[in-house]
Amino acid sequence: MARKQSAGLPSRKQILDFIASSDQPAGKREIARAFGLSGQMKIDLKRLLKDMADEGLIDSSPGRAFHQSGGVPKVTVLRVAEVDDSGTVWAVPEQWHAETPPPKLRVLERGRRGALGIGDRVLCRTEERGQGFVAHPMKKLARSAELSLGVVKKEGDRYWLSPVDKKERRELFISDLKDAAVGDLVLCEVTGRPPRVSARVDAVLGDPFAPRSFSLIAIHKHGLRAEFDKEAIDEAHRVAKLPLGEREDLTHLPIVAIDPEDARDHDDAIWAARDDDSDNPGGWKAIVAIADVSFYVRTGSELDKEARARGNSVYFPDRVVPMLPEELSADICSLKEGQVRAAMACHMTIAKDGAIKKWRFTRAKICVAANVAYEDAQAAIDAAGEERVEVSSPTCSMPPIEGRVPAELVETALKPLWSCWRALFAARQKRDPLELDIPERRVMLDEKGRITSIAPRDRLDAHRLVEDFMIAANVAAARALEAKKLPVMYRVHEAPSREKLVALKDYLKTFGVDFSLGQVIKPGTFNRVIERVGDADGREEIMEQLLRSQMQARYGPERLGHFGLALATYAHFTSPIRRYADLLVHRALVKAYRLGDGALPQGDEERFEQIGEQISMLERRAMDAERETVDRYVAAYLADQVGQLVECRITGVQPFGFFATVEDLGGDGLVLARDLGQEYFRYDEAAKQLVGEESGETYRTGQRLTLRLAEANPVSGSLRYELPEGSYGGRSAPPRKDRARTTSKRGRPPNIRHQSRRR
Repeated sequence: MARKQSAGLPSRKQILDFIASSDQPAGKREIARAFGLSGQMKIDLKRLLKDMADEGLIDSSPGRAFHQSGGVPKVTVLRVAEVDDSGTVWAVPEQWHAETPPPKLRVLERGRRGALGIGDRVLCRTEERGQGFVAHPMKKLARSAELSLGVVKKEGDRYWLSPVDKKERRELFISDLKDAAVGDLVLCEVTGRPPRVSARVDAVLGDPFAPRSFSLIAIHKHGLRAEFDKEAIDEAHRVAKLPLGEREDLTHLPIVAIDPEDARDHDDAIWAARDDDSDNPGGWKAIVAIADVSFYVRTGSELDKEARARGNSVYFPDRVVPMLPEELSADICSLKEGQVRAAMACHMTIAKDGAIKKWRFTRAKICVAANVAYEDAQAAIDAAGEERVEVSSPTCSMPPIEGRVPAELVETALKPLWSCWRALFAARQKRDPLELDIPERRVMLDEKGRITSIAPRDRLDAHRLVEDFMIAANVAAARALEAKKLPVMYRVHEAPSREKLVALKDYLKTFGVDFSLGQVIKPGTFNRVIERVGDADGREEIMEQLLRSQMQARYGPERLGHFGLALATYAHFTSPIRRYADLLVHRALVKAYRLGDGALPQGDEERFEQIGEQISMLERRAMDAERETVDRYVAAYLADQVGQLVECRITGVQPFGFFATVEDLGGDGLVLARDLGQEYFRYDEAAKQLVGEESGETYRTGQRLTLRLAEANPVSGSLRYELPEGSYGGRSAPPRKDRARTTSKRGRPPNIRHQSRRR
């Protein structure tokens, strides 16, 4: 659409008008071209668009095209979600990243009636009509591999599909059972149109309660690529035999890989020693050696296509779905003790105060002296008399374990690493990054895949040491590429939006904690909030709320900094076995330092924006799959305790009830508001609490209380709690009132009134 060139930056209204009137997707480039912007004005436009997004005026869609907030892209892929009794087709966007529910669009079918059915994918042109949107089909796409996953149940002489997704309440009639039996976990294709929607069994996956089935559910539900094509496997066999060629020889160094005890692959190894250079008194030399995956996985190869389609490895308690075939991920690329391996070495000169003074990157060959578990490294250094650093979060009081790490290695490898790390840690403290002590759950299984325990992971100095060395190498990689004028796939973590900060201010006010919106918001701002709270009640829920107020980290080619780490520039370099972003950074470094084969091809940087969006989406999918699987394990662990009283903490409050988790275990379960008694409960959004209008009884986020476990469903991972009999928030229940219990017009249970302090 032609538009007169502007002498200055367009206003918000002008931008909104352009987006609304444009007959093609309107991204930053199109907006800049339409208003004749160049140079500094383009940078100013980028800031303005970010402000508009933070203000909720616009959203971005795949490809970085913008549309008005609450709307949908001009051209997008829709999935048919419903065909009503009149034959009208309704669809939802296949990808929807906004926090609001995705809109339903009426599809204006062309050609014969009934051409589209539930589950069909359609490329559509969309337009706004009245209070909603309509879609004009452009092309019907192949159905994706995503099918409905559930368990077969029988009622009378009919079979039904009970879904595994805890959000899906509808059960479907199974029209074609094939070889499935009652209780089997099955993949089904949903067919038909209301009111005759049914399911046909596509594949039988077996017993959903069998050990190792919970991760299988997540793999199929989220469409993870669990198997590699034969071409990729054959290519892995071939490249694994490649000679290492000319490389810097670091095999003489006592370099060690410190990883979780149950690590399936080993990306990184570290070494440090005192720096004898007079220009760096009291400083250190350090090497972070990373598996040289770019040497084996070349751009455009079958392995590269598989890795990009996966985006990252996905880790479950019982298995891993790797980004690369096991011949690479668990063998030739894995830095194993006593094996000569190809590595990309980041050489750093670290000053006495922890500042990184110099860096360079080489292709090297290394021989790892030992693969050491975090717990063993910590025990060895404790036994050697090294003091632990003073940190705000608790450490494990683990007794020394003798003999796991040879004494010689403690002296030549671990002690120098710890001494160098104290300098890095001091620099970290000065930088004041975000410090939220949110425990991670660890599921322990026996050799048959049965649950033995679920507990928070310990947080040791050994974890912090490896983390700080990796952060230093990641910063060095980003700076090196910037200095060489090469493209960078940054790890971006932007500062919280004003909307989230306003909500946080209202929330903290309910705890008597002031939070000024006029101050410059830094990571340390949130750390000071935690310090003011101290060990008082509410500390855990405040930290969780601080975490929710943060923006989601993502990948992209723009240098926007990492807010959480308090770093102006940051890229992921240290895990190319399991993250595609790191592989791109390696290829750019190979090109920057002219290190041979496997460099980033000319022109690939033009695709960084699209690739960044794709791998960010795949990362979110992996996180969802991992979290849901742990929830299923927790539900299975608790299944024997149904009917018993458990000590819980409320983790979230909504108008329809509250969620609670078992202390020190995890797994969110629901208590419905309708089960809290006969009186009306008012929902206070700012305070995140339900308040009884007559009794004043309050249920708020962070509150600890005793609940009865009413249901634990390992297949869906859902839990449901009830108040103990005769209990009303720990007191006797008040007399029941004779009140009419009718459904509200807004669909909210009648004993809830919603109050929002933000309009």
